[in-house]
Amino acid sequence: MTAADLDTVVAIEDAIYPYPWTRGNFSDALAAGYHCWMVERGGQPVGYTVVMIVAGEAHLLNLSVAGAWQRRGLGRELLNFVLKLARDTGAGKILLEVRPSNRAATALYTSADFSEIGLRRDYYPAGSEREDAIVLQLDLDKT
Repeated sequence: MTAADLDTVVAIEDAIYPYPWTRGNFSDALAAGYHCWMVERGGQPVGYTVVMIVAGEAHLLNLSVAGAWQRRGLGRELLNFVLKLARDTGAGKILLEVRPSNRAATALYTSADFSEIGLRRDYYPAGSEREDAIVLQLDLDKT
């Protein structure tokens, strides 16, 4: 992913999430040197991921697939890519946060052997309320 991809990435993000990342969030991730990758089908971007890797630990910040391409294995393809990237850069574990209401994402991560290690109260916006985040971790040294 590069700055030239941000219009497309933000369009996908806006279409699939009620509280999407902003263009600024993606720009900041690129500027910070995070690992920002896209997946394409037929020359069109259909998914992306943002991963921060530091001090032997990976933090999966965003993994998203365009609505028309969901439930076709691209989420798993992106996740497998992220896990290989994390291992290849020396990370011993990977962490992420997921909304309890995002059952598809939760199922993907638990099927990849992520374990729940905590809860961040009121982490996500949810209308006039907030939604907790489940914190998941995978020990890459054991998988």
